[in-house]
Amino acid sequence: MAAQHPVKNTTQRSMERPPFERIALLLQGGGALGSYQAGVYQALAEAGLHPDWVAGISIGGINSALIAGNPPERRVEALRSFWETVTAPAHGFPTLFSAMLGAIGFQGDFARGLLNQAHAFATLMDGATGFFTPRPVSPFFSSAGSVEAESFYDITPLRATLERLVDFDRINTGAMRFSVGAVNVRTGNFEYFDTTTHKIRPEHIMASGSLPPGFPATRIDGECYWDGGLISNTPLQWVLDNSPRQDTLAFQVDLWSASGEFPRDLPGIELRQKDIRFSSRTRAATDHFKTQQRLRRALGHLVELVPQDALLRADPEIKLLVDQADEKVYNIVQLIYRAKKYEASSKDYEFSRRTMEEHWTSGYNDALRTLRHPEVLQRPGTPDGVAIFDFD
Repeated sequence: MAAQHPVKNTTQRSMERPPFERIALLLQGGGALGSYQAGVYQALAEAGLHPDWVAGISIGGINSALIAGNPPERRVEALRSFWETVTAPAHGFPTLFSAMLGAIGFQGDFARGLLNQAHAFATLMDGATGFFTPRPVSPFFSSAGSVEAESFYDITPLRATLERLVDFDRINTGAMRFSVGAVNVRTGNFEYFDTTTHKIRPEHIMASGSLPPGFPATRIDGECYWDGGLISNTPLQWVLDNSPRQDTLAFQVDLWSASGEFPRDLPGIELRQKDIRFSSRTRAATDHFKTQQRLRRALGHLVELVPQDALLRADPEIKLLVDQADEKVYNIVQLIYRAKKYEASSKDYEFSRRTMEEHWTSGYNDALRTLRHPEVLQRPGTPDGVAIFDFD
């Protein structure tokens, strides 16, 4: 039986804005796992925690566009429409396979794992509605240099879906800052398309999710771009290091867990290496940021001891130190999807409706549980001015 939509928490009241200059929502890449982020956003929206800045990579970039490209009252609806589109109910082989499992009495995690694999196989064969479709001719038999030779799938349907569900004029007003990351294929450099520097178009979103060899590179202004997850699957550093710095409440929503048990077989090894690769060492990044911020605070205290002589202040090296000094505070709230035992390395392309609903509900419930901790929304009193929360 398919999972039901998360029931709106009618007992949760909209909160007063927390005492931070900026609320940021940071969304990692992870394909079909991305409905977890939609569930998290639903809970945040119901609590009145609307972001001032949303940044994403790959599927996180798509979810970010759906949020930034709609008014607050329509954002959850837009997310729901996208995820129901790309997880259109399965027909054919998965349905028959599910009936066969039921007929022979297979139940539990083992049966669910087999069914998920069947759905993932169907995605490989048929694509995902409104997202990507398999090319009629294999790229191995296409002319070198043609876009058909670059990938197994065509992502043209995604453009139509984005144009239907996202108001790009709204994104480009800058009312909510928006960023998506991609990799320049020619230079190998990471690049962010940001409303402070770019006019955002559908191709910027598509570039962030152009993961080869499944998807082709996206052409933008004469350059070709691949999925930002090839370098970093999280926009955390981009947001935290951006100037001018502001007191920030950041919700970091990850779809891959860096921590996990040692795998016992080859399928487990494939899954574990995928988790490690795409988690992008979020915890290491936050720990490094804490160290940096403590140094910036200490530097600020030292700068206060420098004589207020104008000539001394004009010294370039003193000015460099002054510019790095920082007394801002940061709460980094981590919500990390924890895969079920029956989910395999195909979990990021298992686009079944039932699994989508489960991921969405999981994100919603994890966010509700996190928001029950009042310290999440309070300014930190730590020496480094940084508090990191992960209620695993």
